[in-house]
Amino acid sequence: MQPTSRRISPRRRAAAFASVTVLTLAVSTSAGTGHLTTGSTTAAGPVAPARSSPLGPCMISGSMGVQMSEGIPTPAGYSRSTGTVRALNLMVDFSDAPGQGSALDRFGEFFPQTTDWFRTSSYGRLDYRPETPIGGWLRMPKSFEEYGIERGAPFDPGYRELVQDLVAAADPKVDFREYDLLNVLMTPNAGPSALDTVLSVTFAGNTEAPVADGVPVANASFVYSRQDDGSGSYDETGYRVLPHENGHVFGLPDLYTQDGGGAVGHWDIMSEDWGADNDLLGWHKWKLGWLDDSQVGCASAAGTTQHVLTPLTEPGTGGKLVFVPVDSKTGYAVELRTQAGNDEAVCKRGVLIYKVDATVDTGRGPITVIDSTKDSGGCTRSPNVHAELSDATFSPGQYFKDLRTGIRITVAGMDSKGNHQVYVTRDRQAAS
Repeated sequence: MQPTSRRISPRRRAAAFASVTVLTLAVSTSAGTGHLTTGSTTAAGPVAPARSSPLGPCMISGSMGVQMSEGIPTPAGYSRSTGTVRALNLMVDFSDAPGQGSALDRFGEFFPQTTDWFRTSSYGRLDYRPETPIGGWLRMPKSFEEYGIERGAPFDPGYRELVQDLVAAADPKVDFREYDLLNVLMTPNAGPSALDTVLSVTFAGNTEAPVADGVPVANASFVYSRQDDGSGSYDETGYRVLPHENGHVFGLPDLYTQDGGGAVGHWDIMSEDWGADNDLLGWHKWKLGWLDDSQVGCASAAGTTQHVLTPLTEPGTGGKLVFVPVDSKTGYAVELRTQAGNDEAVCKRGVLIYKVDATVDTGRGPITVIDSTKDSGGCTRSPNVHAELSDATFSPGQYFKDLRTGIRITVAGMDSKGNHQVYVTRDRQAAS
């Protein structure tokens, strides 16, 4: 089994279409191989709508060999992503890397910031409760070097031994049956600096993990070192490695590729989590159960449909996501991003369009943002943010067209409240 890990790194229609400019791309799909073994009897997230419902054609699914995909619903085996979720936090040190300072100070680097981030992103639907039944450093019986942990290390043998040892060390103070997920917060002096090599990693849906109190430690995030926002400030932004890693225990894949954040940029924390804050894509919010089905539009039929998008960061009712399926495994997602909530780094508000491919595995680019201003250099100068895609959003008067499928997505206008009107035109019904 391989880990999931991080890299460093309303107008009237006639008037609206009068000034439309065009962005036309020929789009193809790609596929990847699996990285992660998953599976359990425990369902993750909400119960998905039936495929016979109006949203059924938009519930794209992965294929064999893709273990952590963008498909809906999320497979069983991951942690629940709605309601009350109890997160066990253990602060760990080693004989060759003794904990420096208070273990609770290490805990304080991530909380309450992580809890607040999830509350904001989920519109209050995820009640994330971090608990620390052991307030001091939990010393491992082996030195850090003896575990042989390095970037990209598989679960066996090093992490298996580490989990077995921390379970034994936590007994009997910790009853693992009481928790939904595990955060192992390493003393920052264990291993290299995050500026050199990022070791932080998550093993999710791991039914082959060691058993503690009768349950497998199946969803565990390991956080190393410290990362900052590029200006030496850890306190404000460095915690965001944890919501990224916990995104995996909820079933979200890495969005980066070998080229870093070049496919999605700073539009999702599963792509880039260094530097200024950023939220999750609307597709991920639906996948996690944070959007009601009534807030999702499924544009699968031939012809033209009209949709009104309210800002993704605004809680409450209103359309948040439109999905345009190409076939049973791919499609385009459309949402409105603004500078609010967890999206404080957005430098160009507007309609974000991106392609979702459920056949592409974690870390291989399962989502690709469509850039409305290709080769512009972007609009942000925030450190650790992929600048080119920072101005990818579409404004009223622009549209995107996929020449291969004939799908056209037009941003037709904006009302006085900032909501955007979008038209989706397709020559034929979505292929099943």
